Amino acid sequence: MKEIIPGIHTFTGLLAGRVYAIEDPDGLTLVDCGLTLAPSRIIKQLRAAGYKPSDVKRILITHAHPDHVGGLNDLQRLTSAYVVCGELERPVMEGEVAIGMISPYKELMEARRFKMPPVKFPPMHVDRTVKEGDRLEEVLGGLQVLHTPGHALGHVTYWQPERRIAIVGDVLMNIMGLRLPIALLTPDMDQDKRSIRRVARLEPEIVLFGHGHPLLKDAARKL
Repeated sequence: MKEIIPGIHTFTGLLAGRVYAIEDPDGLTLVDCGLTLAPSRIIKQLRAAGYKPSDVKRILITHAHPDHVGGLNDLQRLTSAYVVCGELERPVMEGEVAIGMISPYKELMEARRFKMPPVKFPPMHVDRTVKEGDRLEEVLGGLQVLHTPGHALGHVTYWQPERRIAIVGDVLMNIMGLRLPIALLTPDMDQDKRSIRRVARLEPEIVLFGHGHPLLKDAARKL
């Protein structure tokens, strides 16, 4: 577990997908939860940092892809944390539909003969859904929810306006430089580009990605 900036940490050795831990007055908030094998590593690193599993009070999900929610059932069981996701991702997380097969993406993919892997999750517990304009007052002094679709229909970005921190999931990546998300797993890249522009217009000072190193300096210009 490594501190990025005061009050925000990330975990190491998770193979794919970053998980963030935010220190809040009542405990910890995690953002995303990695692949299926990630929970044991997350709990081990939390214990090494002096935390108990029960210190994790909330888990926020950016979008329902395996490298972001694969470990959710085990992590929720180990921590009893409250789970939050975007309202349009809930049917995927609850196992009702396969990834990427929610209208209108289904029609878009069929029109392009786009082949999204037909992944259907076992049901996951969701306590609360959020949408554009909602605010999580208990996290990081107040996180705003922004709907940033393209990579996933219900993808959300969490934005802290006072500290100008954007937690962007897979809207874009920072692997060997800033780049678009993987095309095979992004049903509507044009829409994703619009989401990138929206994040850029916020002029964030810090950007935390689902893949790659955070931008901690000059983030607005780089975006």
